[in-house]
Amino acid sequence: MLIINVKENESIDKALKRFKKKFEKTGVLRELRSRTAFEKPSVTRRNEIIRAAYKQKMYASDNY
Repeated sequence: MLIINVKENESIDKALKRFKKKFEKTGVLRELRSRTAFEKPSVTRRNEIIRAAYKQKMYASDNY
């Protein structure tokens, strides 16, 4: 359960933005979408490898 303390004189928009950011970090929505449709373990592994290669490529291009 997410708890967002609204500070005094803080606008609702800022508090909502902080809530959305926290909610996205927890990964609840990602988990929900992954559970809606079954994905074979081989496909999951392949996607993880592709994602890792992409991240590594982006990291390498930033450093050089």
